[in-house]
Amino acid sequence: MLPLRDDNPTYGTPWVTWALIGVNIVVWLTVQGFGTDPALSSSVCRFGFIPADTLGTAAGGICNVDGGGGWFNVFSSMFMHGSWMHILGNMWFLWIFGDNVEDVMGSTRFVLFYLLAGVAAAGAQAFSDPSSTIPMVGASGAIGGVMGAYALLFPKARVHMLIILGFFATRTVVPALFMLGYWVLLQLVSGLFASGAGGVAFWAHVGGFGAGLALALPFRHPTPPIQRNRHRR
Repeated sequence: MLPLRDDNPTYGTPWVTWALIGVNIVVWLTVQGFGTDPALSSSVCRFGFIPADTLGTAAGGICNVDGGGGWFNVFSSMFMHGSWMHILGNMWFLWIFGDNVEDVMGSTRFVLFYLLAGVAAAGAQAFSDPSSTIPMVGASGAIGGVMGAYALLFPKARVHMLIILGFFATRTVVPALFMLGYWVLLQLVSGLFASGAGGVAFWAHVGGFGAGLALALPFRHPTPPIQRNRHRR
């Protein structure tokens, strides 16, 4: 199931959502060398979040580092990716769901919300395996928070989906709660029965989504977006 777009209108310009997408792309092109080695491997080890290294529970691993970037890497890892498909998929989900969540929260609150969701995602992954020496990279934990907030704030919003089953493909429209609920359930099941398979940080996705659910209402702006931005219309 791939979301194509939603029917949820926005009332303000999603500057932060656009900026986050821009920063991720710039980092991918400059720091990570368009996904080519040695820049890609070096950036993943230097800026990825390695639970065992940060928590001091082990050393070495595939990166053979000791100490690394410490707690800074919890944040830097949110802007690193492992492949073209990785970054394109993450940015696509952020593009679809980020603008409406930013609309409700306001830009300043949304920045803090996004970073906290990313921290919660890293914490969930570390809790699942504190001795892991595998670097975790990607914005999907923070974006999972955005998706959790979207599911809570806009459960009935219409999301246009592309469903591919082998050689068969079709389009359908489903409520956001159904699509996002299915997504987090898939992450949860995968985390329980296939944790680490394919190098996917399933618990980071679950942790980010849970943080999004918990923080959505506290971070909601007291003034509705249509009132805050009506002078722009």
